[in-house]
Amino acid sequence: MVKKLQKIAAKKEAAAPLGSLGQLLDGELASTVKESAQQIWLAGLGAFAKAQEEGSKVFESLVKEGVSIQRRTQAAAEEKLGDVASRMTGLAGEVQSKAGQSWDKLETIFEERVAKALNRLGVPSSKDIDALIARIDALAAQVGGPAAARKAAPARKAAPAKKAAPAKKAPAKRAPRKPTA
Repeated sequence: MVKKLQKIAAKKEAAAPLGSLGQLLDGELASTVKESAQQIWLAGLGAFAKAQEEGSKVFESLVKEGVSIQRRTQAAAEEKLGDVASRMTGLAGEVQSKAGQSWDKLETIFEERVAKALNRLGVPSSKDIDALIARIDALAAQVGGPAAARKAAPARKAAPAKKAAPAKKAPAKRAPRKPTA
């Protein structure tokens, strides 16, 4: 179409000195431009009609593609979430084990300090008591012979009796005070 217009314009320039032929070419140029505009208009109408016909098909295909993309995205997100959850579980286990180790160390330190404090106060430890029992058994065996050692052995195995706590005294009742005048 553009070439056709260029040819007409070239003819117009060549025919300008001729006069009436130039006017004829002007009319021809105008009709060619009018035809071109009409064809462009019709092409636009055709494109619009085709878009209306195929618009619903295109829309449906776009929706299907969107659903597919959404599914893939959700699957990838769930996979990443699973990875993060497993990492967090591992970290929680590590933290818990470290806390348990720290608690064990704290408990050991506490027990050692309590044992030192009791030792300073003169309270014998269980090792001291066991050593004394062994010495008593040995002395009983020397003094009384084998029969006394047999009698002493069962007494050693019995758990020592706990001393009963002394009963608390009830507070003394006082006579009510008389008001002073």
